[in-house]
Amino acid sequence: MSEFQIALLLSDTAATEALGAALARSFSGDAQGSTVVYLRGELGAGKTTCVRSLLRTLGVDGLIRSPTYTLVEVYAPRGITCVHVDLYRLHGPTEVDELGLRDYLDAHSLLLVEWPENGGAALPAADMELTLTYWDECRQARLDASTPGGHSWLHKLQLDTSLAPYVSNLT
Repeated sequence: MSEFQIALLLSDTAATEALGAALARSFSGDAQGSTVVYLRGELGAGKTTCVRSLLRTLGVDGLIRSPTYTLVEVYAPRGITCVHVDLYRLHGPTEVDELGLRDYLDAHSLLLVEWPENGGAALPAADMELTLTYWDECRQARLDASTPGGHSWLHKLQLDTSLAPYVSNLT
């Protein structure tokens, strides 16, 4: 299956939060299995901000912690198990195996992985990758999907008119 990509220009934190909310609204989940999203970008690029907005829009109430030190945070809004993982401090696949992430790869689960490059082959393949990079005074968000579930999610995301101001034709 060919890759499907969307590029957005995010001018500020509110734009990053709008992307997270739109991702949540367009997420339908996969009744047959889990959905895996890799989040890439430098420190401070907005990965956790986007995830917090996504989780809040999915219905997570209360504090949404960054998994920087705990490594894994689990939430269960509306019957979906959402697992937010930060692999920044890990040093390879062996340490990832010890986190027990495969235990969360069942129906109605969403695995959100920051710093997937530190997990290597120990991570399940991504349905979608979100890459946040600094671009002039803004941030650019690139969403890439290479599975049928990822394609479906990005197609629904394209239909979300709240993202229209951020759509970019950057290459």
